[in-house]
Amino acid sequence: MVQFQEVTKQSALHPKPAGLVLQYGTAGFRTNAKLLDHIMFRMGLLATLRSKKTKATIGVMVTASHNPEEDNGVKLVDPMGEMVTPTWEVYATQLANAEQDDLLASLKDIIEKESINMSQEANVFVGKDTRSSSVSLSKAVLDGVSALAGHNYGLVTTPQLHYMVCCQNTQGEYGEATMKGYYTKLSQAFIQLTKNASNCTDDQKHLSVDGANGIGALKVREMESHLKKELHISLFNDGSTGKLNHQCGADFVKVQQKPPTGMNSGERCCSFDGDADRIVYYYTDSEGRFHLLDGDKVATLISTFLKELLTQAGLDLEMAVVQTAYANGSSTNYLEDTMKVTVRCTKTGVKHLHHAAQEFDIGVYFEANGHGTVLFSKAAEEKIQRLAEDSSVANERKRAALLLRSTIPVINQTVGDAISDMLLIEAILAIKGMTIQQWDAIYSDLPNRQLKVKVADRRVIDTADAERRAVSPKGLQEAIDSLVRKYREARSFVRPSGTEDVVRVYAEAETQESADSLAHEVSLAVYRLAGGVGGEPEPLTNVPTNIHQGCVN
Repeated sequence: MVQFQEVTKQSALHPKPAGLVLQYGTAGFRTNAKLLDHIMFRMGLLATLRSKKTKATIGVMVTASHNPEEDNGVKLVDPMGEMVTPTWEVYATQLANAEQDDLLASLKDIIEKESINMSQEANVFVGKDTRSSSVSLSKAVLDGVSALAGHNYGLVTTPQLHYMVCCQNTQGEYGEATMKGYYTKLSQAFIQLTKNASNCTDDQKHLSVDGANGIGALKVREMESHLKKELHISLFNDGSTGKLNHQCGADFVKVQQKPPTGMNSGERCCSFDGDADRIVYYYTDSEGRFHLLDGDKVATLISTFLKELLTQAGLDLEMAVVQTAYANGSSTNYLEDTMKVTVRCTKTGVKHLHHAAQEFDIGVYFEANGHGTVLFSKAAEEKIQRLAEDSSVANERKRAALLLRSTIPVINQTVGDAISDMLLIEAILAIKGMTIQQWDAIYSDLPNRQLKVKVADRRVIDTADAERRAVSPKGLQEAIDSLVRKYREARSFVRPSGTEDVVRVYAEAETQESADSLAHEVSLAVYRLAGGVGGEPEPLTNVPTNIHQGCVN
């Protein structure tokens, strides 16, 4: 076949290093950019097959998110803007690791298993971030897509690509599949929603944004004019001088518990990560203490706002907050005990949270690292719309319904989006007349600690109950339970890394000293019962607090 001749010809320009093995995970493929040329070409091939199979537009995003600038990566985006299905993750790994002479056989195997009609047209959108390697790597993707109607969107954030793929596959129902369409939809929705805020001063409209020297900084700058001065943004780490994610960005701020370089954390600040799908907020108080408001705090603010509106509107819709085991126990307790909101816990990884959120009328999900969004079911959107248009409804119910209706278009429901999340947070704070200090005071985080233990084989650890209980090796969970009982308000869990032979340990307790001690003791139990390698874990000294979920995989 002519198509396969072209694959053979193009593949020779993107050879695979012999013996190199990479795994497609939650973040797609991600490693040093020098090792990715063949991967990019092959993901272009796979995206084209996926497009033919689904008869829809598929996205390919070239980015390594919060990783250092010398890294890069790639992930596929399915027709509704969601992550590619698990079956096709397996195909991605299969295709990526096929040796050069076996590539065609691997490709034909996927075509046969999926009964793909190769005469079906294919449409692939390709996006990339600002890394210097992204130019050549995205070209390699396009070589894979080849002449099959692929379209390159150029520089876009990861969430923007997800958004555009969804717009394209809903024939514009979700929005216009262009950058202008994205800016217009979100900014107009934000302006409409903030009309419900009374007497906002210019100071209250001001926000300092750390762009992580990444693509998000460029896009915030492009969006500013669309916001018509309803939000005043001071942009730092805009990419003009600094290095991507170097001493800046959401992950740096969360892990190091301090503001990014070149930015004084004043009244209200936020940081994006490199590809703008994560956001965290923070401020420094009058005594110079740094306060971080991570994904748990974001989920709590948004879900509290929505729950209050649902109650005022008298709408019987099931809302839940989806968390992972890394969510701070105080946030879970506040949501369940004070706000009476359903909380669902899932395995670590955005794809797990997204799927769980889809089970509810309204699903709010955020990982502690600041990656998340809100999902509304079609039925929920229709109920809200009907109530907002009902002229016989009392004023309070009507106002709540109108607010809910205005909230929905501010949200990028396809994936976590730092720009969309920022606008939603700013609108909620304005409407509630709430300062960042008041938001922070909703609940106090329990002190916590995350550690990792090197082991000979991470597969000896098996977990259940959304990774909160260890079922193997034998005796480990009993040891953890015994250690937890020594401390007040304590819990701890362990889980294997998805990419390296380490076991991740999380612990929280009433005091930082207790959390540190518990984490260390659990690390020792893992080392002794799960085949630790190297020296025994040492007690903690002078480590920044609240290090959890920064680089979890």
